[in-house]
Amino acid sequence: QVQLVESGGGLVQAGGSLRLSCTTSGRTGTYYNMAWFRQAPGKDREFVAVINWSGDVTNYADSVKGRFTISRNNAKQTVYLQMNTLKPEDTAVYHCAAGGYFGHSSGDYLYWGQGTQVTVSS
Repeated sequence: QVQLVESGGGLVQAGGSLRLSCTTSGRTGTYYNMAWFRQAPGKDREFVAVINWSGDVTNYADSVKGRFTISRNNAKQTVYLQMNTLKPEDTAVYHCAAGGYFGHSSGDYLYWGQGTQVTVSS
Protein backbone atom coordinates (compact mmCIF):
# COMPACT_ATOMS: atom_id res chain seq x y z
CA GLN A 1 0.00 0.00 0.00
CA VAL A 2 1.17 3.52 -0.84
CA GLN A 3 -0.18 6.63 0.84
CA LEU A 4 -0.16 9.96 -0.97
CA VAL A 5 -0.61 13.39 0.64
CA GLU A 6 -0.82 16.57 -1.42
CA SER A 7 -0.07 20.09 -0.21
CA GLY A 8 0.60 23.53 -1.60
CA GLY A 9 -2.78 24.49 -2.98
CA GLY A 10 -4.37 27.87 -2.38
CA LEU A 11 -5.82 31.03 -3.86
CA VAL A 12 -3.74 32.93 -6.42
CA GLN A 13 -4.39 35.66 -8.96
CA ALA A 14 -4.26 34.94 -12.67
CA GLY A 15 -0.67 35.03 -13.88
CA GLY A 16 0.65 33.86 -10.54
CA SER A 17 2.43 30.66 -9.52
CA LEU A 18 2.00 27.80 -7.09
CA ARG A 19 4.02 24.69 -6.34
CA LEU A 20 2.17 21.55 -5.32
CA SER A 21 3.85 18.72 -3.46
CA CYS A 22 2.85 15.09 -3.12
CA THR A 23 4.60 13.08 -0.45
CA THR A 24 4.42 9.30 -0.60
CA SER A 25 4.83 6.78 2.17
CA GLY A 26 4.44 3.08 2.51
CA ARG A 27 5.54 0.33 0.24
CA THR A 28 8.13 1.21 -2.44
CA GLY A 29 6.50 4.47 -3.43
CA THR A 30 9.63 5.59 -5.24
CA TYR A 31 9.30 2.90 -7.92
CA TYR A 32 5.99 4.05 -9.31
CA ASN A 33 5.24 6.42 -12.13
CA MET A 34 3.60 9.48 -10.65
CA ALA A 35 0.97 11.74 -12.15
CA TRP A 36 -1.13 14.78 -11.40
CA PHE A 37 -4.80 14.96 -12.33
CA ARG A 38 -7.32 17.67 -11.67
CA GLN A 39 -11.07 17.91 -11.34
CA ALA A 40 -13.08 21.08 -11.63
CA PRO A 41 -16.66 21.30 -10.30
CA GLY A 42 -19.07 19.55 -12.63
CA LYS A 43 -16.31 18.19 -14.85
CA ASP A 44 -14.56 14.88 -15.25
CA ARG A 45 -11.15 14.29 -13.76
CA GLU A 46 -8.49 15.16 -16.33
CA PHE A 47 -4.84 14.30 -16.77
CA VAL A 48 -2.31 17.07 -16.13
CA ALA A 49 1.21 15.59 -16.09
CA VAL A 50 3.14 12.37 -15.50
CA ILE A 51 6.73 11.52 -14.60
CA ASN A 52 8.38 8.14 -14.75
CA TRP A 53 9.87 6.45 -11.70
CA SER A 54 13.42 7.65 -12.37
CA GLY A 55 12.38 11.20 -13.17
CA ASP A 56 13.89 11.47 -16.65
CA VAL A 57 10.72 11.20 -18.74
CA THR A 58 7.70 13.48 -18.47
CA ASN A 59 4.52 14.18 -20.41
CA TYR A 60 1.93 16.93 -20.17
CA ALA A 61 -1.59 17.75 -21.20
CA ASP A 62 -1.65 20.29 -24.03
CA SER A 63 -3.53 22.74 -21.81
CA VAL A 64 -0.61 23.05 -19.38
CA LYS A 65 2.39 22.44 -21.62
CA GLY A 66 4.94 25.22 -21.24
CA ARG A 67 3.37 26.47 -18.01
CA PHE A 68 3.54 23.49 -15.63
CA THR A 69 6.57 21.38 -14.70
CA ILE A 70 6.46 18.02 -12.94
CA SER A 71 9.50 16.76 -11.05
CA ARG A 72 10.37 14.32 -8.30
CA ASN A 73 12.89 13.78 -5.53
CA ASN A 74 12.97 10.08 -4.73
CA ALA A 75 15.19 10.58 -1.70
CA LYS A 76 12.38 12.67 -0.22
CA GLN A 77 9.65 10.50 -1.75
CA THR A 78 8.04 13.65 -3.09
CA VAL A 79 6.65 14.70 -6.45
CA TYR A 80 6.17 18.35 -7.36
CA LEU A 81 4.03 20.29 -9.78
CA GLN A 82 5.32 23.80 -10.46
CA MET A 83 2.49 25.82 -11.94
CA ASN A 84 3.29 29.16 -13.59
CA THR A 85 1.18 31.67 -15.50
CA LEU A 86 -1.95 30.31 -13.86
CA LYS A 87 -5.32 30.92 -15.50
CA PRO A 88 -8.84 30.88 -14.01
CA GLU A 89 -9.52 27.69 -15.98
CA ASP A 90 -6.79 25.96 -13.94
CA THR A 91 -9.08 26.14 -10.91
CA ALA A 92 -9.68 22.59 -9.68
CA VAL A 93 -8.87 20.04 -7.02
CA TYR A 94 -5.47 18.59 -7.90
CA HIS A 95 -4.77 14.95 -7.09
CA CYS A 96 -1.54 13.04 -7.32
CA ALA A 97 -1.54 9.38 -8.28
CA ALA A 98 0.90 6.48 -8.35
CA GLY A 99 0.91 3.49 -10.65
CA GLY A 100 2.84 1.11 -12.82
CA TYR A 101 1.71 2.52 -16.17
CA PHE A 102 2.96 5.73 -17.77
CA GLY A 103 -0.47 6.80 -18.87
CA HIS A 104 -3.00 9.59 -19.18
CA SER A 105 -5.99 7.66 -17.87
CA SER A 106 -7.20 7.48 -14.27
CA GLY A 107 -7.34 3.72 -14.64
CA ASP A 108 -3.56 3.56 -15.11
CA TYR A 109 -3.02 4.50 -11.46
CA LEU A 110 -3.47 2.42 -8.33
CA TYR A 111 -3.10 4.91 -5.54
CA TRP A 112 -4.55 8.40 -5.10
CA GLY A 113 -4.24 11.30 -2.73
CA GLN A 114 -7.18 13.24 -1.33
CA GLY A 115 -6.38 16.32 -3.36
CA THR A 116 -5.55 19.97 -2.79
CA GLN A 117 -7.67 22.90 -3.95
CA VAL A 118 -6.22 25.40 -6.39
CA THR A 119 -8.27 28.53 -7.07
CA VAL A 120 -7.17 31.11 -9.63
CA SER A 121 -8.98 34.44 -9.54
CA SER A 122 -9.31 36.67 -12.59
